[in-house]
Amino acid sequence: MRDWPPPRARVVDRTQIGRRPTGEAGMPRVILTRRRVVGLVLFVLSVLAFLYFVLPKLAGLSHTWNRLGQGAPGWLAVAAAFEILSFAGYVALFRTVFVRTRDSRIDWRASYEITMAGLAATRLFAAAGSGGVALTVWALRRAGLDRRTVAAQMVTFMTVLYGVYMASLVVFGVGLRSGLLGGGGSFAITILPAIFGGSVILIVLALTLIPVDVDGRLAAWRERRGEHRRGAKLVAWLVSLPALVAGGVRGAIGVVRSRDPLALGAIAWWGFDIATLWASFQAFGGSPAVGVVVMAYFVGMLANVLPLPGGIGGVDGGMIGAFLAFGVATPLAVVAVLVYRAFAFWLPTVPGAIAYVQLRRRVAEWTAGAPAQLDPVGTAA
Repeated sequence: MRDWPPPRARVVDRTQIGRRPTGEAGMPRVILTRRRVVGLVLFVLSVLAFLYFVLPKLAGLSHTWNRLGQGAPGWLAVAAAFEILSFAGYVALFRTVFVRTRDSRIDWRASYEITMAGLAATRLFAAAGSGGVALTVWALRRAGLDRRTVAAQMVTFMTVLYGVYMASLVVFGVGLRSGLLGGGGSFAITILPAIFGGSVILIVLALTLIPVDVDGRLAAWRERRGEHRRGAKLVAWLVSLPALVAGGVRGAIGVVRSRDPLALGAIAWWGFDIATLWASFQAFGGSPAVGVVVMAYFVGMLANVLPLPGGIGGVDGGMIGAFLAFGVATPLAVVAVLVYRAFAFWLPTVPGAIAYVQLRRRVAEWTAGAPAQLDPVGTAA
């Protein structure tokens, strides 16, 4: 039996993590005035009302929309189960990136609380995952990880997670257009997203060409140039930021090479979420080809970069438009996507809010307890 934990990449240094610095800022909070809360609630309600009541009528889907309550209960239960498995994959990936030893204070329960609270924050407060990232960073800092370790490991986490996304755009885009995968699709809905995904992958991999010892070289250069010489700090910042990202990318490559089973959580996160969409189609009469479901899903998810809470409206419209571009019938596409989004958006919100409260209590215990005696954790070189 191999040793625990599984071996990590050689490009990973080991750093002892101690007590968190005193005077550190508390939990990241959204400044919620009464006006802002009312505005957020009205925005969410208005968008949901448009999507679930106005859009079907505009598209002439009243007959199909009446079938919403007639969706096959078995398939809807399967869709819910797939979404839960997707969350489990997210927790597993968090463990393999941020937790190195079994006796870490970040146990499985804490991992669940951090990830689910982060998902709820992403759904409710920010686009492109920034709300969840801020909360995750805060929790990791409270657990005892230093700032640079957290930054590098967050890059590692996001690189592994979105590496699956970009690779899927390439594989399924080329596969659909070439005929290797059934479903067809125009150049715009297959090859263009594939080009985007491939370009992102190349840019990220190019960052690994930055020397591992760039920080030492930069410090020596600043010493020669003069610490306060004009422009030296700006140049140092412009170089150190890509170097930090490069370290996180190397860490992601190390996670993949380690063959840690928990790293498959990245595939589970996307795969089971797509399976939820597929099951939503099945609940209302049948699904398009698997390649079409995957491609339309990822194309629609690009709308997550819009400044909308949880991508409400943007992702829904993006997915529906993508399915229509693949020739899927409008009534089926609208109903299936909206049912999928109901699972994907609302299912983690309630347990995520509960996890948020539990996480606050756990962090208070960490803060009030004895200094953390954590085993060394990996941090990208």
